[in-house]
Amino acid sequence: MKVTIIAGARPNFMKIAPLMRAIQKAKSEGKNISARIVYTGSADEKSLEPSLFTDLDMPTPDAFLNVNETDFFRRMAGIITAFATELKSNMANVVVVVDDFTPTMACSIVAKKMGVKVAHLVAGTRSFDVDCKEINRIITDSMSDILFTAGMVANRNLSQSGTEQNHVYMVGNILIDSLRYNRPRMQRPVSFSILGVQDKEYLLFTLNRRDIVNNDDKLREIMQSVLANTNLPIVAPLHTYIKDRLEELNIHDDRLHLLPPQSYLTFGYMVNHAKAIVTDSGNIAEEATFLGIPCITLNTYAEHPETVQKGTNCLVGEDPALIAEALKTLSRGEWKEGKIPERWDGHTAERIVQALLTELEA
Repeated sequence: MKVTIIAGARPNFMKIAPLMRAIQKAKSEGKNISARIVYTGSADEKSLEPSLFTDLDMPTPDAFLNVNETDFFRRMAGIITAFATELKSNMANVVVVVDDFTPTMACSIVAKKMGVKVAHLVAGTRSFDVDCKEINRIITDSMSDILFTAGMVANRNLSQSGTEQNHVYMVGNILIDSLRYNRPRMQRPVSFSILGVQDKEYLLFTLNRRDIVNNDDKLREIMQSVLANTNLPIVAPLHTYIKDRLEELNIHDDRLHLLPPQSYLTFGYMVNHAKAIVTDSGNIAEEATFLGIPCITLNTYAEHPETVQKGTNCLVGEDPALIAEALKTLSRGEWKEGKIPERWDGHTAERIVQALLTELEA
């Protein structure tokens, strides 16, 4: 069985790495399975730092489609054309697409048009806000022959949309596979020693959403609320354009340590050893739930509601008052005690491989 795995953005690789290891293990045990990774962008993208694949202990992509358009329609058209050529040259029995990016949907369309089965990893997530990502999720799920979910909420979303349940597999959260595998390999940042930052005595702050970064009032209010409601040092690994925005707004504080983006293993250490986290990243909230670390998420929904219902995650949107309330709860030592959701155990990739073998060898 030949598997083609699509990566459309850097975060996909954290979920592909454990799947590749599971496929390689199954192949070494005599199972009829092999995999090919296709990245829809270019090898020289800044987000793909040279250490990424070494850090993740995974092979580099077998093919790069070199589609770097920022316009949605041109990007969609470019990926469809390039992947059609790639798939004709390297036919597969199944194309595995990940998450909810534009390449996820585009490559699903190509596979279906060419009569190749589609398997969607992290299926059934919904925001119930009809933005581009939600459209990508709905269309990809509707085209998929095999759907891998992280929990029962996603299963319910698929059931309510009329998806046939006999091809839906609740395999757990594959991001936890990467976290468990790499925890012993994580690297303490050199900057921590220089800054005098102690483990479990800092607040980790991350921000990526451009609708926040590009809104002066929103960004200022969020930062002021965070700074005013904690006495902890704040470690903030941020992209240059975000740091520039903070500089433009004259946001400074001796406790605010602005750092450049980190390698996977170094950033993983920052997450693992934080006392608490403020972030707009769903992936980080998921890791925080597994690690039992209080997490304040700058959003009104969680793609995996389990992080809120069972885990340590708290949704505050962009509301400064809710941010302040959450940080005060943290400072009083009253944060809720979370539990690890079902099947978030580091064995998701193995379940996926077993399901693929079952589905495609039947």
